Amino acid sequence: MAFAGTTPEITSVEYIRAYRAARRALVISDPQPVGSVQNMWVSAGQGANIGIFLLLLGGFLCVGREILLPILIAAVVSMTLAPLIKAGKRHGISPWITAILIVVLAVGMLALAATAMAAPVSEWIGRAPEIGATIKQRLSVLEPPLAALRELETAVFGGHAPAQTVAAPNVVLPVVAFLTPAAGQLLLFFGTLLFFLAGQLELRNQLVLLFPSHEGKLRFLRIMGDIERNLAGYLAVVTVINFVLGTIVAIGAWLIGLPNPVIFGLLAAFLNYIPYVGPAIMVLVLFGVGLVTFPSLSHAVIAPAALIGLTTLEGHFITPTIVGRRITLNPLVVVLALAFWTWMWGPIGAFLAVPLSIVGLVVSSHLFPAEEVKLPD
Repeated sequence: MAFAGTTPEITSVEYIRAYRAARRALVISDPQPVGSVQNMWVSAGQGANIGIFLLLLGGFLCVGREILLPILIAAVVSMTLAPLIKAGKRHGISPWITAILIVVLAVGMLALAATAMAAPVSEWIGRAPEIGATIKQRLSVLEPPLAALRELETAVFGGHAPAQTVAAPNVVLPVVAFLTPAAGQLLLFFGTLLFFLAGQLELRNQLVLLFPSHEGKLRFLRIMGDIERNLAGYLAVVTVINFVLGTIVAIGAWLIGLPNPVIFGLLAAFLNYIPYVGPAIMVLVLFGVGLVTFPSLSHAVIAPAALIGLTTLEGHFITPTIVGRRITLNPLVVVLALAFWTWMWGPIGAFLAVPLSIVGLVVSSHLFPAEEVKLPD
């Protein structure tokens, strides 16, 4: 039906335009004007200051990595082992004696693990060319699809220069280049750990004096106590789980027929401290060793497939059930922390991701306690 003085064609066009405009309109729920533009700019300035501080902190962490990394690891480990120092002091044992015993035990365990892994690793490095040729032969079944992918790449992106023969890389120089600074960082870590463990009670008493109010002192002590309890609980539970996991992997590797099953058990237990990334590295290691050891590809897949099933069961059912809600972290927080600290400090940063996340969440929970807020639908 057309309005008076208009034609049906014009009315139809206007109706279509109005319908399209209605479809493109945004849905806004209860819009309210800004109470004060000045307050908005003040908040924006505070956010800019926080952003600048975070950028400077990130640059400082990146530049001072060589020194900050072992010191921070020692601080986290000392806070984790603080209950042992307190228990020894309650029984009349000096913190220095307990700290020395802990450091000597840690050095001995590290030396024992290095001694156990030295011979197999040296053998694998010496057989690197043979192992590479064997893996290439085992994966020859993948050559047709890889060749098809290369042809597709050439057709889409154009030709490329022929591949040049590259000499086999020397694995000794990179290893020496890695171990030389690592030895200094390891020495700094154990020295700092010793003094942190022996003097952390006195250091805490001195830090408490920096807070002027009684409420501030109590808040600081509660935060430190909760950090120590949560870190110690997390480390104890994860260590027991990783020990059982490493034992199962060692037994499974022995039953399947892999060489040096104890080494694989140690690696599995050690790498499982890194969520997601550590088990993935272990799967690749087992798959590579399986390719060299076993005659068929299907036989080589048994060990990594079994490890995937075992770590999935452990990560999604066993650990959450044992740890419970008290120390359970949001998976998104864990993934983001892993990505950030691995990007910042490499593999060692990945080990620190979860402990640092626990410290940050404990501090934020004390400073900004959660409140029950009903959000609009």
